[in-house]
Amino acid sequence: MGYVNPYIYILFLLLLPFDTPRWLNLVLAFCLGISVDAFQNTMGLHTFSCVLMAYFRQPILHFLLPQLKNKKQSNLEFSLQEFGLQRALIYTGTLVFIHHFSLFILEAFQLELIRILIRTLLSSFISITLIIIIQYLLFKEAKR
Repeated sequence: MGYVNPYIYILFLLLLPFDTPRWLNLVLAFCLGISVDAFQNTMGLHTFSCVLMAYFRQPILHFLLPQLKNKKQSNLEFSLQEFGLQRALIYTGTLVFIHHFSLFILEAFQLELIRILIRTLLSSFISITLIIIIQYLLFKEAKR
């Protein structure tokens, strides 16, 4: 793999409805990760990173949108208009960083922390940028 690796497939996990049960988030993350691992022959690296990302998704959502704790909002989904740009960047950035950092740590299987952090930050920046652009384009298309 190169030094900068954006992974857009995690957008699937980011776009799941907020009221999706945690167990279903984890199962879907496992299926997504194992599919990517099968095609890239990475022996569980993407599976672990996707499941870890899915595990932290709900606590991050409850932190950013406290009203989700009090009432169930059916089929509420991630969108720039619903979140606002600042919260969307925090939500996307945190989860993408968790995914990329765990993936690159496992891939290197050593603690070259500076190199892994630089690689994580660069790849996360590119992934976040692409995810926000795709999200903007998807919402724009749905609005028409």
